[in-house]
Amino acid sequence: MKKSIRVIIQGAIQPVFFNRFIKENADKFGVRGFVRNQGDGKVEVFIEGNMNEVNEMILACKTGPQHSMIRNIEEREERFQGFKDFRVMDF
Repeated sequence: MKKSIRVIIQGAIQPVFFNRFIKENADKFGVRGFVRNQGDGKVEVFIEGNMNEVNEMILACKTGPQHSMIRNIEEREERFQGFKDFRVMDF
């Protein structure tokens, strides 16, 4: 079963390292979508793929790379978009 979700992450994170961590995990789990920094210091991650892999990716977002401190995560179910890959995008 396919699943799409948008995750907004707030915390003490270094965007370059965090985005690389998200991209590496997206490739590892085989999900598609994007990660991008928002102007207000939040990071937006759009994830879609098979339900199990998307759920694994959500756990990675909640954990973050070493030395990151995630303070808040918002999750919102989304309509499936049909992304072909996972990208790090500019804001």
